[in-house]
Amino acid sequence: MLESKLPELVELERLIDKAAQASIPLEVRSECEIPMQGRALPVYSLALGNPSPDVPAVGFFGGIHGLERIGTQVLLSFLSGLLARLRWDHLLHQQLDKVRLVFMPLINPGGMWLSSRSNPQGVDLMRNAPVEAIDKVPFLLGGQRISPRLPWFRGAAGMPMEIENRALCRVVEGELLVRKFSIALDCHSGFGLRDRIWFPHAHTIRPIAHLPDICALEDLFSQTHPNHNYVFEPQSRQYLTHGDIWDYLYLRSSHDAEQVFLPLTLEMGSWLWVKKNPRQLLSLQGMFNPVARHRLQRVLRSHTVWLDFLARAACGHQNWLPRGLERDRHEQLAYARWYPAAQRF
Repeated sequence: MLESKLPELVELERLIDKAAQASIPLEVRSECEIPMQGRALPVYSLALGNPSPDVPAVGFFGGIHGLERIGTQVLLSFLSGLLARLRWDHLLHQQLDKVRLVFMPLINPGGMWLSSRSNPQGVDLMRNAPVEAIDKVPFLLGGQRISPRLPWFRGAAGMPMEIENRALCRVVEGELLVRKFSIALDCHSGFGLRDRIWFPHAHTIRPIAHLPDICALEDLFSQTHPNHNYVFEPQSRQYLTHGDIWDYLYLRSSHDAEQVFLPLTLEMGSWLWVKKNPRQLLSLQGMFNPVARHRLQRVLRSHTVWLDFLARAACGHQNWLPRGLERDRHEQLAYARWYPAAQRF
């Protein structure tokens, strides 16, 4: 029954077992367990690479919304490839001496079990953090406390974050925010006809302090992979929300002026899959995930380049992170690119 309900969890545990049998140093922890129909569904964190806080890190996260299985599948495909390469790829071993790679591929297994965007308590984990929007948010979509029976429920006022979010924060704070440089990538689907890379803020239209660093990262990716099809933009350019977990974690990192933490969201454009196969509208799964086998394979292949790039960019961050006049130049470029009608905040 578990296999038919949660093949992603079965695949994740298969990869864990496979790494253990091959004596691959994959660090595995069960961060919490979600009770579901007599079972306890684990929320795993996994790590590869140098644990020293002196090296940079990249965190890969998925499955926050249970309906968006493709985010988890992309991460499992990438992780599977890394584990396979560790058997023969000497350069990958050298890379992992200089970077820490952290994975939480399935943060909301209860929601995925139920085919629900929310967790089993009806809470949208991307509206659940203790962050109140400064600027106006859209009704309901921006997060609501009316009822868990309505979408985008934030949770009851005054209650702690949901257990899944507490586990996510514990991993981010323990693995990423202890370092001078780190990147987080959270994989989602369901918005638009293009794949987008979003960055904070979601609670305000004001740009983040690390806007020049985001701009430099985009330029680096575009120079390295000039034929990519991603749209880079602040999430606030599309809509604002209360309770964004990445805004919350970014704000927690901002007390250290020397720390660079870049939380990114890969928002895969599922409308394109629906456009190519309108019958997908007949199911909730079809609205958020590619159904045709060849299309699924194409999606799993296409994002590997981006994920691998982030690991390499973290390794070499001292060579591209802008400083001095170069930082000023990238700030000007970023304002022209993403805030052209706004005066400096």
